[in-house]
Amino acid sequence: MSTGTIKQILLITDGCSNQGESPASVAALAEQQGIAVNVIGILEDQENEAATQGLSEVEEIALSGGGVSQIVYAESLSQTVQMVTKQAMTQTLQGVVNQELKHILGSKETMEDLPPEQRGEVMEVVEDLGERCGLEVLVLIDTSASMGNKLPTVQEALIDLSISLNARSGDNRFSIFSFPGKRKDLDKVMDWTPRLDSISSVFPKLATRGITPTGPAIREALKQFTKKRGLRGFLAKEETPHEQQWD
Repeated sequence: MSTGTIKQILLITDGCSNQGESPASVAALAEQQGIAVNVIGILEDQENEAATQGLSEVEEIALSGGGVSQIVYAESLSQTVQMVTKQAMTQTLQGVVNQELKHILGSKETMEDLPPEQRGEVMEVVEDLGERCGLEVLVLIDTSASMGNKLPTVQEALIDLSISLNARSGDNRFSIFSFPGKRKDLDKVMDWTPRLDSISSVFPKLATRGITPTGPAIREALKQFTKKRGLRGFLAKEETPHEQQWD
């Protein structure tokens, strides 16, 4: 199986949306286009009922977007960002491998149906692909008013994510957008780049605002990916004289 590119939106938020369309519905659209929506919900040190209810939306968005969700306290954010990104990558690759198995075996067989020894061999293939495949991560940061005191922690977590993922042999591309924007739903913080080294120079410029238009922000984030494909895009191989690639 040839390598390709996995595309993810990583939404970091601390509460529910309060303006615009349903974020879960837009996340479902992203999943149809082959872009997983992963969500990290950040809790305050002291939970309250309103925050708990708002963060239930976190799970709904990730479920609709074919991604991974995690609710975490701010001090644990750095480790969680890395875990969610890698877990979502593995989940996507497992889906691709399952589709390949169905094609090869001509049945509904998946990894879970294989004998333990064969399943272990397939998981080794998944882990290898996870190291070699390309990865595009658009980080979507909620900068509503309640996120103000959490932004320094978000900055540190994203730097750690960049360091961790750049140890892979595959290519990485990151971009960072924040919402709500100054005059629109989304503001570009950092354009596509292989590393996030310069993040410390742009993060202090982020301004917090009152509303949380999560659905419109996800929709605008989708436009930042140059190509849009569904799951079949991971399986369709573009042949060249020397190689085949997903895209």
